[in-house]
Amino acid sequence: MNIDIEALKAQYPLFNRLISLEELFWTNPNLEKFDTAIENSPLSYEDVKQAEERLVRFAPYIAKAFLETAKMNGIIESPLVKIPSMKQSLEGDYQQIIGGDLLLKCDSHLPISGSIKARGGIYEVLKHAEELAVQHQLLTFKDDYSVLDSDRFRTFFSQFSIAVGSTGNLGLSIGIIGANLGFNVTVHMSADAKQWKKDLLRSKNVNVVEYEADYSKAVEEGRKLAEQDPNCYFIDDENSRDLFLGYAVAASRLEKQLKELAINVDEGHPLFVYLPCGVGGGPGGIAFGLKLIFQDNVHCFFAEPTHSPCMVLGLMTGLHDQISVQDVGIDNLTDADGLAVGKPSGFVGKTMEPFLSGVYTVSDQQLYKLLKKLVDTEGIHMEPSALAGMIGPVKLSKDDDGVEYLSKHNLTEKMKNATHIVWGTGGNMVPEEIMKQYYQKGFDIEE
Repeated sequence: MNIDIEALKAQYPLFNRLISLEELFWTNPNLEKFDTAIENSPLSYEDVKQAEERLVRFAPYIAKAFLETAKMNGIIESPLVKIPSMKQSLEGDYQQIIGGDLLLKCDSHLPISGSIKARGGIYEVLKHAEELAVQHQLLTFKDDYSVLDSDRFRTFFSQFSIAVGSTGNLGLSIGIIGANLGFNVTVHMSADAKQWKKDLLRSKNVNVVEYEADYSKAVEEGRKLAEQDPNCYFIDDENSRDLFLGYAVAASRLEKQLKELAINVDEGHPLFVYLPCGVGGGPGGIAFGLKLIFQDNVHCFFAEPTHSPCMVLGLMTGLHDQISVQDVGIDNLTDADGLAVGKPSGFVGKTMEPFLSGVYTVSDQQLYKLLKKLVDTEGIHMEPSALAGMIGPVKLSKDDDGVEYLSKHNLTEKMKNATHIVWGTGGNMVPEEIMKQYYQKGFDIEE
């Protein structure tokens, strides 16, 4: 696409900083009141409720097939923990008070695949498996779904294929659950995908196809090949409604966890949630679910690497998936592999436009520093991309645009009662040796 860079510079004040790879904080001028936004939304509370019910149906199968989920009765969920030492460290390092409490949602420790993608990716595979089994009269909605963990069903599903394009974590989730059910799974992986993720998938009998290009190319090629096979189901991370709904289920579960911690969310006790963003499905789905529950009392911000700011570029210009970071001279090269996406999901961008409070960017150097800091203060290990949310509360309180957002929405005086949740998106599957290298990198940057 031919992009008039000079026109964008003139029209959007933050555009110069974006293409200069500076960190920025963008607040969404198209944010609407919840009641108005939901009226025009392509998705509803009922859609999310159906997704939640489907996951409950599959819980007996998950508990049987993946023993680490048995204590949760087959519900794939992660802890929500307070991180007061990390909060204190952030306040000291950045000379900025963070009003209220700071918590970490540890999707980095989700069972089965150790990342946020265990929500949407696993959900879409399960939905597809259910549709096939019901269609072939092998299953009814009233059955005990633990029967799916059997040679009979694995033989049945082996007639079918699943394909996906991925930078890593989505491929892991789909590969692990798909192969376990018996599907033939192919993951098309972009150049930035980590070798250990490719090796792990191959060890699960998943076919991995590697590309020298970035994520968008891997998705495009995977989609093309899948279209040639009538028995192949392509999970389209750029446009999938089912992935989005699988992520959205996280919101009602978070609501329960907040109640268990006696944390109120209401007009006087605002909730701020910071979500690392790649193509957009994961953070978009979760933010949508949170808005359904907490409405105008929750404020959701996406976090992107300075070298891969695809969602903020699409939202800021209103061009969504019609513009890529490469179109404006940004290289899309970042160590935050799960976020290394050049072009955002148009479906997510347009769906979330009236609900999203804003997007900010963070450098790889910051990610490594924050990674080391979290280990030192709280003993929690995550991969670099998962730390993108961690700087959010600082930026919201310190950046001029963040301060203006708080003032505009009458939040300044309420910040002492605020709850900040950083969504930790991945890391539990990272080999120990590689995690040590990440920590060392953070150490070297600090020196």
